[in-house]
Amino acid sequence: MEVIKKIKEEIKKAIVGQEKMIDALLIGLITDGHILLEGVPGVAKTTAVKTLGKVLNLDFKRIQFTPDLIPSDILGGEIYIIEKDEFRVKKGPIFTNLLLADEINRAPAKVQSALLEAMQEKQVTIGEDTFKLEEPFLVMATLNPIEEEGVYNLPEAQLDRFLMKVVIEYPDEKEEYQILKLVTAQEGISNENSGNLPCPQPVTGKEEIKQLKKLLKEIHIDKEVEEYIVNLTMATRIPEKYGIPPHYIRLGLSPRATISLYKVSKAVALLNGKDYVSPSDVLLYIKDVFRHRFMLSFHAEAEGITTDNIIDMIVEKVPIP
Repeated sequence: MEVIKKIKEEIKKAIVGQEKMIDALLIGLITDGHILLEGVPGVAKTTAVKTLGKVLNLDFKRIQFTPDLIPSDILGGEIYIIEKDEFRVKKGPIFTNLLLADEINRAPAKVQSALLEAMQEKQVTIGEDTFKLEEPFLVMATLNPIEEEGVYNLPEAQLDRFLMKVVIEYPDEKEEYQILKLVTAQEGISNENSGNLPCPQPVTGKEEIKQLKKLLKEIHIDKEVEEYIVNLTMATRIPEKYGIPPHYIRLGLSPRATISLYKVSKAVALLNGKDYVSPSDVLLYIKDVFRHRFMLSFHAEAEGITTDNIIDMIVEKVPIP
């Protein structure tokens, strides 16, 4: 896809490496799915989302989540106009195309509940009025996994609303060196001429995004592959059927996981320029789709078993068509 190639080329002017994160953000955009990014500070999570907004020529807003945040800080609220003796709605930062929820696990329960309606229903209620959010609307949230103080666990209902939870790894040595040269050149503290550095530019807009969504619907997926997707989900509900220790899983995957894996598989095929879905497309992001949606038992946690370990077992045990 020429448009996808152009988008990636522009994003790479600001981001070194992190191919999987960039593809995940594009998949979320094409499928109308929200993305959860988990990684230590400094691995370009915020920069990637901000750059995506610029390249796609979309409205972008960022909210830094803190424990003292209240719902109106995100949604907006009614303000009283003395001169006119009336209340007027002032819309909050959630009224945008791309919303970056930075360190979302720092927000208290009331804020999480307010965000949940917007993510699921694509609408916001302020007072007695309900407002539809402009399309596309995408929440891209970041998690800092190393913080323990001043953080809140995300509710299971909200985690299930995220299409994928992508774990961002450290760059390798070569990428780290490229990042060093890029940043120092941009800041004018290296020997390189920062004036010649390419800067990401808008290359597409809402109409092209709508066209990509139409193309997604045309991607073919065989019945056998659809059944494979269902079986992968069912392996978390009836693990004994597939030879997986049942005492490892406390709560299996919901139907939303099946739907999400279906959408992601078609989007992967589209990004790769194919018009059909193969089992390899299904498995490419299976961990990102599944890892945040089911709960491990105390037995699994005691034995050091992670959700990624369980997914590896599922992939090994469920027959590939």
